[in-house]
Amino acid sequence: MKLDNPAMFALAGNATFTLVSLKTQARYTYRVRQAENNAQMYFVSVLTGPDNTSDYRYLGFMRRGVYFHGTRKSTIAAEAPSAKAFDWWWRMAVQARETPNLEVHHMGRCGRCNRPLTVPESIRSGYGPECSGKMGI
Repeated sequence: MKLDNPAMFALAGNATFTLVSLKTQARYTYRVRQAENNAQMYFVSVLTGPDNTSDYRYLGFMRRGVYFHGTRKSTIAAEAPSAKAFDWWWRMAVQARETPNLEVHHMGRCGRCNRPLTVPESIRSGYGPECSGKMGI
């Protein structure tokens, strides 16, 4: 399911999405979670195994909309394709630049509360009706 506003979705607080290159067919699934004690801090993880609920590895963090790769806890190098892909996509997304060779898909769950989405408008936006109201969408 493609997203209307992928950058906003990524910062919803509990977002899981996949980047798909239309050129190479490479795909990476990311989870972006808002820090519990800091509304401006988000932790980015990438799916590295077959279990799409627990096989995520810490990639880096974002603060005030700026992505920083890794800390000592990151086990994925900045040169890894998944790290490069996220970095490139995030720079394009915050600049609202078009990425015609890239699709961003969410997993059918609200980016804020992670509940399943069933209403077509919610599926397009990535937010359930309650959460979109709370986010002012």
